[in-house]
Amino acid sequence: MSENSTAITNEEHNINTNDASVHNEHKDAANENIFMKLLGKLSDHDALYIGAYKITDLPKIYIDNGFHFYWNYKEVEQSGLYTVTEHHGHKQVINNQTGLPPQYNFSITNFVVFQWLAIIILVVIFNRVFSKYKTNKGKAPKGFQNAIESIVLYVRDEMVRPNIPSRTAADFLLPYFVALFFFIWLMNLIGLVPGGHTATGAIAVTASLAIISFFVINITAMKVSGVGAWFKHLLGGAPVWLAPIMIPIEIIGMLVKPFALTIRLFANMTAGHVVMLSLLGILFFFKTIFLSIAITPFSVFMYFLELLVATIQAYLFTLLTAIFVGLAIGHHDEHHQGHEHAH
Repeated sequence: MSENSTAITNEEHNINTNDASVHNEHKDAANENIFMKLLGKLSDHDALYIGAYKITDLPKIYIDNGFHFYWNYKEVEQSGLYTVTEHHGHKQVINNQTGLPPQYNFSITNFVVFQWLAIIILVVIFNRVFSKYKTNKGKAPKGFQNAIESIVLYVRDEMVRPNIPSRTAADFLLPYFVALFFFIWLMNLIGLVPGGHTATGAIAVTASLAIISFFVINITAMKVSGVGAWFKHLLGGAPVWLAPIMIPIEIIGMLVKPFALTIRLFANMTAGHVVMLSLLGILFFFKTIFLSIAITPFSVFMYFLELLVATIQAYLFTLLTAIFVGLAIGHHDEHHQGHEHAH
């Protein structure tokens, strides 16, 4: 009887130990899922989300042997042309005939909606300021109108004109730089509103802005200095016989500028959100209220720091673009003006 009791006791102990290990594994998996779910909110989504809550599906647009438009994935499957599968929480659309994804996917995403929101807000703001100028023509601006004008003048006098040697080019590009600064700034701020998402936290968004800047930089340089001077600039001042070495180096340098703009904005806007969500994840991980005493004030500090970073990153992207335009133009215009003044 004693041996049987001991065997039963050992068996129960092993069962309890196995149950405990299984419970710990489930707990670790659940804790890991908490962090992954929180950090997953930083990525783009194929539906409209306010915070962590799905509001509605967004249209699906494919160009794949024709133009295909659907309101949601249910209509995509009902069409019979595609099969929708889910992999790691992301939907994948496969063409039933080719077994491949659509050739071109122009579907509306969550970040696109928030970019549209930023554009709509900017249109409303500047339309209101413009109407104020029309109704109060000849009068000094006040209130909100004065605040917007001050920012526009700062962009012109402290960022654009000092860095672009051609005054004509600087004033011609001023609307672009004003729109660039306000657009990036507003997208950054929207991401800090409860429920909002930061579109500049997607590398595709920052890359698109940088590519536009790349074309603005080089087209302006060609227009101001001339196409011949622009190609001569590829030599970097070296003799022609060094062209096989200098031209590839200069082209790499031209491509590095938009790449730096892309990564700088993307990394800075993502880093702060990762820190804030990680702090929230710690609360869910340890499930204790005592940590909130330390985490809450630090989270508030990080939030205000993010407000500062949102403004600084909009400023830096706009300023660096203006500097790159000035470097691409060179001092050709200044030398030309100096020669005229000498005469």
